[in-house]
Amino acid sequence: MPISALIGSSPKFQSVLENVQIVAPVSCAVLLRGETGTGKEIIAQAIHDAGPRRQQQFVAVNCAAIPATLLESELFGHERGAFTGAVTSRMGRLQAADRGTLFLDEIGELPIELQPKLLRALQSQEFERLGSSQTTRVDVRIVAATNQNLEQMVSERRFRMDLYYRLNVFPITIPPLRERVDDIPSLVDHFVRTCAERQGKFIEHVAEDIMTALTRYDWPGNIRELQNFIERSVILTRGTELRAPVEELSKNEVFADDARTLADADRVHIINTLRKTDWVVGGKYGAACRLGLNRTTLVAKMRKLGISREIVEQGAALSNSYAKAPMKGLSVPA
Repeated sequence: MPISALIGSSPKFQSVLENVQIVAPVSCAVLLRGETGTGKEIIAQAIHDAGPRRQQQFVAVNCAAIPATLLESELFGHERGAFTGAVTSRMGRLQAADRGTLFLDEIGELPIELQPKLLRALQSQEFERLGSSQTTRVDVRIVAATNQNLEQMVSERRFRMDLYYRLNVFPITIPPLRERVDDIPSLVDHFVRTCAERQGKFIEHVAEDIMTALTRYDWPGNIRELQNFIERSVILTRGTELRAPVEELSKNEVFADDARTLADADRVHIINTLRKTDWVVGGKYGAACRLGLNRTTLVAKMRKLGISREIVEQGAALSNSYAKAPMKGLSVPA
């Protein structure tokens, strides 16, 4: 996927794209950090496609999806008879990615007993299959991803420090969707277009109230949740205006609250209060009084959490202008 195809013009996402352009030509390890659903695999694919290995394989391994007992065989391969059920020899994902890129998703789920072998493979670019004493050499670029706090895992001895430093050569943090609200209209446009094409529908408009609801929701599942919601909305739509079950979003707030950090919850509560006071901070009827805080304390919290009227209302303004204009390029040829 070319970098130009990645959707998003917000400053935080543009910073991600700049880092992708910087690191893509260099064959160093990259560690992608971000919440579930932020698009880490898409960014990993973009790094591969923009680099000198683009003509070779991009091999993805989800360390959380493969049982620990099978993960070593998946990564390094095995010889016939290496364990019960190994009736033939098999190439591992590391060898399959030779001269290309190996994407290790959910690297924090890698079993601690398997981490030394992966570390050796990364350092020396060589390994042995299960049941074999023959060394296999490879030339592989590693891109890893995690939604966990690896530093804390290192301090708790659940993740090897040496492996962490080996992976963390060039870290890139992908922002959650709630921190790039002004990208939501463009993402909605893209998902409506692609879903409508797949379903043979013609959808040209998103109502203003629908777009406002989409931009104000926190999306704890991030882009993946937004994409699934839009797909369901397109299925429900019978006319040319998107019909979206936005009432479901308020029900999903139960899950959103569980997923938020304390800082996230503070940010949402402060923004909601500021909206109720028309962004008046101090005074008898200001937000600080409603929140039971001194004015200076609230101002300090707003600075720390990156809250300003301009930033918050920018997303709403964009969504409103976007909703009033017909959606382009959504027709499906007969």
